[in-house]
Amino acid sequence: MTSSSPPPPVPSGAPGIRRPLRRLRARGRDEAHRTASPLELFFDLCFVVAVAQAGIELVHSVAEGHAGQGILDYAMVFFALWWAWMNFTWFASAYDNDDVLYRVVTLVQIAGVLVLAAGVSRAFEEHDYLVVWLGYVIMRVAMSAQWLRAARAAEGPERTTALRYAGGVLACQVGWLGLLFLPDGARPWWFLVMALLEMCVPPFAERGHPTSWHPRHIAERYGLFTIIVLGETIAAATVAVKSGIDENDALGELLPIAAGGLLIIFAAWWIYFVVPIHGHLRSNRQAFLWGYGHYLVFASAAAIGAGLEVAVEETVGKAHISTLAASAAVTLPTALYLLTVWALHSRHFKRGITQQLVLPTTALLVICCTFLGHWAVFAAGVVCALSVVAGETLAATRPAARQGGPSTRTG
Repeated sequence: MTSSSPPPPVPSGAPGIRRPLRRLRARGRDEAHRTASPLELFFDLCFVVAVAQAGIELVHSVAEGHAGQGILDYAMVFFALWWAWMNFTWFASAYDNDDVLYRVVTLVQIAGVLVLAAGVSRAFEEHDYLVVWLGYVIMRVAMSAQWLRAARAAEGPERTTALRYAGGVLACQVGWLGLLFLPDGARPWWFLVMALLEMCVPPFAERGHPTSWHPRHIAERYGLFTIIVLGETIAAATVAVKSGIDENDALGELLPIAAGGLLIIFAAWWIYFVVPIHGHLRSNRQAFLWGYGHYLVFASAAAIGAGLEVAVEETVGKAHISTLAASAAVTLPTALYLLTVWALHSRHFKRGITQQLVLPTTALLVICCTFLGHWAVFAAGVVCALSVVAGETLAATRPAARQGGPSTRTG
């Protein structure tokens, strides 16, 4: 049972008993105490399994000197994961009724992401996307079924919106077949076309009637997934450092990477959660831009972990790349994360040029750290930590903060 679901109607003569099947009606946008459900948390954890697989393959590609192809494959696989996760999240925010059928269809979507995860290695190593495509289709057909169910319970413009979603999702699945039959050189361009078409479905579907997603619930869901991705990043980096110490007795060489990586991830968490973003999500236009922008937030956060693994492998002599390339594997996704969080979160809450420049300047300094050799990761971590200190100091010294008014901090 979800912790946020409103009490369902109880049939007469059977107090306390919930019907296993209920109409999939829209929930209220102003619903009080709306929080993520246990099913949503389970959904996130299963998705991170596939994110971890993509990260592992990215590490192998970069460590073997195939960074360009690895990044391209990573971007394509990560889009499939992120888009399926995002579509479910916004649908659940508007329509989750937690009945038996809703749960079963959601579990089918989880099965789809696990199928996709099983095909990640073949997608990277052999450019065979059959299993990835199959897992994606399972998730998306299940999502379309949810929209058809919502359409059945709706009327008027709301029904039209649900039918547009269902039709758009199914039509795009036909287009993704191109990844199975087109030559390797054409696949990236076809992916770009299909990704743009997928992202056009929500604005088209909600043109006449926006869905009743819940701002606080959406902000919480994105925040929880950010935490899970950062947690996976820490886990991957920890395993890499442990393996390097056990196999190569390289504690002294790996300690700066471990310390710097930890500072980067701690700062990434702090910067993201220091502001209450739900107050900014007041319209579809703002929400679509914010939600779509999180592709870069999630992808860069996961790539930081992959980069730390690459840095460890280069330090112990297992990676066939230069120290500069290994350092860039950490600093570039870190800088991208900082700039994206600034664009989506911070700039809406900061006041004055000094506060506005904290994260962009930090991103630039992190990139400069790339050229510091084996101390690059540690230096980047120190820079990120100092940006948090600077942001908190500026927020504390503002007159509004001293008078008890709203503060504008690092994130």
